[in-house]
Amino acid sequence: MRSLLGKASQALAGVMNISPVPYASRRAGLFQSADMSMDAERAYAAYGSVGTLFAIVSQIMNAVASTDWHLYRRSTVRNETTRKEVTDHSFLTVWNQPNKFYTGRLFRETVQQQLDLVGEGFIVLYRQGNLILEMWPVRPDRMRPVKHPTKFLTGWIYKGPDGEDIPLELENVIQLKYPNPSDPYRGMGPVQSVLADIDSARYSAEWNRNFFINGARPGGVIEVDYHIGDDEWNAFLARWRRQHQGLANAHRVAILENAKWVDTKFTMQDMQFAEIRNLSREFIREAYAYPKPMLGTVDDVNRANSDAAKEIMAEQITAPRLSRWQDVVDNYLLPQFTNGDKLTLIYDNPVPINREAEDRERDSKATSASTLVKAGYDPDDVTDAMGLPRMKWVGIPAAPKTNEKADKEDDDNSAATTTAVFDMHIS
Repeated sequence: MRSLLGKASQALAGVMNISPVPYASRRAGLFQSADMSMDAERAYAAYGSVGTLFAIVSQIMNAVASTDWHLYRRSTVRNETTRKEVTDHSFLTVWNQPNKFYTGRLFRETVQQQLDLVGEGFIVLYRQGNLILEMWPVRPDRMRPVKHPTKFLTGWIYKGPDGEDIPLELENVIQLKYPNPSDPYRGMGPVQSVLADIDSARYSAEWNRNFFINGARPGGVIEVDYHIGDDEWNAFLARWRRQHQGLANAHRVAILENAKWVDTKFTMQDMQFAEIRNLSREFIREAYAYPKPMLGTVDDVNRANSDAAKEIMAEQITAPRLSRWQDVVDNYLLPQFTNGDKLTLIYDNPVPINREAEDRERDSKATSASTLVKAGYDPDDVTDAMGLPRMKWVGIPAAPKTNEKADKEDDDNSAATTTAVFDMHIS
């Protein structure tokens, strides 16, 4: 029987990982794909020069990287309280410190940063034999997939800074990505959808900078009515820059001999750079579906929508990214460790507790439980069904005393105490 199962497994292994349709051309080169290096360079440049993009991506990667993770044994029971946590495992050693130069948090920040800038993040594993010793993040724009018509993917090629090509086996590369509708091998992030708007914000900032470097004056043209020789032109240009370029020389009066200044008439108001930058800021925020209050904008923010923004960020931005990490780790990284296929990595829920919603839910459960018990259902079964703790029955409390009855009892007790004291004094 065992030999039959073994032969069946071998037969299945021979047909698994075979695509029913070709994902790569059988005639074109296996490495041909859309070049993402240009978009990646633009995204990296924008991250360092556009404050809105920097704020959004940095907050997202910090939220993802600061979340605590726990390793558990897989179980068929859905009750989370019965899970058994694993605190000593070779995976945790690498997860908490992937290599000598990266902590676990810095490593996850780096990969998440790439993921939100270019839509991809790569982890390269360093191993000795079957033992994984280190994990390293690498730039996605330096990775090229080795495509296959039916096996989909057979490896990766890393292009080093000096131009050398380094082949990497498929099992040593883990890719996180946002799906790209035009290329199943590559990812696409929010930045790619608004690169033109990001460039507008960056270029407007550079124009403003050059405006002040030029003495806070608009550009213009110097007209002359004769041919200027090279020596005369160079001398005139050097004198002009020395006397009129830079903030220290702003608004100095220029005297032109045999020449006329013609203003180009493009002012900052004409270019409407403030409106362009505000519009670009909104486009970037919308691409990430990022809550406005989280960017520090407080002109129309109160406590209620500020708390709501935190919940939105945790529930719709942080949690889905953590789920992506969990899915990739459970399927591609953990199984490469000892007994990893029997383990799962779970993250702490980042969504803040809504106390008001909890109170409403508890009141609703208590009301429903009371109704069911009065209808004749077993109290223990009702509490289990409602998700309430079992409580010991101590009887119905006595009815509260009215004011008149309480006053009369107090008077009687006072009179009895006085009589007892008087009797003790007489005796």
